[in-house]
Amino acid sequence: MRRADRPSTLGVSRLGIDPTGDSSISVERVPDEALSELAADDAVSAFCVKMPIALVRPFGDGEEAGGEHTAPECWGLAAVRAHECSLDGTGVTVAVLDTGIDRTHPAFTGVELIERDFTAEGNGDVEGHGTHCAGTIFGRDVGSRIGVARGVPRAYVGKVLGTGGRGSSNMIFEAMHWAMSCRADVISMSLGFDFPGMVSDHIANGWPPELATSVALEAYRGNLRMFDAIMQVMKAQAAFGGSPLVVAAAGNESRRGDDARFRIGASLPAVAADVVSVGAVGRTAGRFEVASFSNTFPVISGPGIDIVSAWPGGGLKSLSGTSMACPHVAGVAALWWQHLALSGARPTSANVRARLLSAARIDLLVRNDESDTGIGLATAPPA
Repeated sequence: MRRADRPSTLGVSRLGIDPTGDSSISVERVPDEALSELAADDAVSAFCVKMPIALVRPFGDGEEAGGEHTAPECWGLAAVRAHECSLDGTGVTVAVLDTGIDRTHPAFTGVELIERDFTAEGNGDVEGHGTHCAGTIFGRDVGSRIGVARGVPRAYVGKVLGTGGRGSSNMIFEAMHWAMSCRADVISMSLGFDFPGMVSDHIANGWPPELATSVALEAYRGNLRMFDAIMQVMKAQAAFGGSPLVVAAAGNESRRGDDARFRIGASLPAVAADVVSVGAVGRTAGRFEVASFSNTFPVISGPGIDIVSAWPGGGLKSLSGTSMACPHVAGVAALWWQHLALSGARPTSANVRARLLSAARIDLLVRNDESDTGIGLATAPPA
């Protein structure tokens, strides 16, 4: 390939921590040869070349997603026992980093929504994905109940995915730092770092497959280090009351329905340190079974087939995916956060995570395989 085919400057995200412990995220363009200088800079805790991210695209109505398909109902709320729980998320702050939100939807009446756009496309939700996920976490009743934690008073909505459900990793890093600075208690992300897409884009631009794969792998490795570094910053903030629990979808690339061996592992951000990665289950003869599309090695599972939630324009829509399972778990985490606060304990990401995992159920799973369903099905605090 010609040298001119490879950019001489790179878009780089970097994390800096000053002597007082304050952190900052910056995005800049630097010459390719300057990366070694960044690595040697004591003021830089981590840096990475930006790479594409994409929403964990769900299956729509009528699409094959495995499991039983029935008339739309909010069965997931009963599955996680939200109906039996007297808590509603009051006093808990949630951040949803996704495609934005339709703030005019009746499901969000009474919720203080603080929006921030990281895509340069403006606030709002042209994809519907973020609206659907937010509805499952904290949506108010709209004729029927759709929200797990329908008393959450305030939500930070970071638009990190624009038209087509696409974005770049610098957007999610900036949004995570923003959510942490706003003292969000729970952060929900139903998106993935698009390694295959980065390879394909380079090959389409004339790069040899070997070089395209190598450069994308290097970018993925750097982004994983950056994500882990941000998670460490969040953990360090626990002493100051600013340590959010991060929940992320495991992904929808598996195809168990075609071949039982076709099981794809979860990737970023689900595999980053201390992230609660979420797989999806559906209903089968009154029990719960891993969804055919759900990626492997999640930490925990949530309902993810035929999930009814808010949709832009004021209506409801049924979708399937780990994107739908993730907000169920985020909502349950908000209930556990409230539970600990009412018990007199100070909720942190660590003790909420511990309660979330210890309460997970395996009694109704068709097959208890942690590589498919994690530690079990997320379950709300007892009544």
